[in-house]
Amino acid sequence: MLPYREMLVNNGVKQSMSRKGNCFDNAVIESFFGTLKVEYFHLAEIDSLDALEAGVHDYIHYYNHERIKLGLQGLSPVDYRLRSTA
Repeated sequence: MLPYREMLVNNGVKQSMSRKGNCFDNAVIESFFGTLKVEYFHLAEIDSLDALEAGVHDYIHYYNHERIKLGLQGLSPVDYRLRSTA
């Protein structure tokens, strides 16, 4: 959709351009969006766009710094990366 692509260009965002029918490059972000909706969006009472933006920002910080994942040995993504690089 041209208006969407123009908005991406104007904001310095590079659009994902996989081959038609190949969704594998989007699997990680689609999984995150699903988690975001279940753990934040459906539970929050959002009364403005500013509140939504602040809430998503706070959730992303929580997701990366505080939320543990069993697949990362019970660590948050940031703690796991820091441990792996130490």
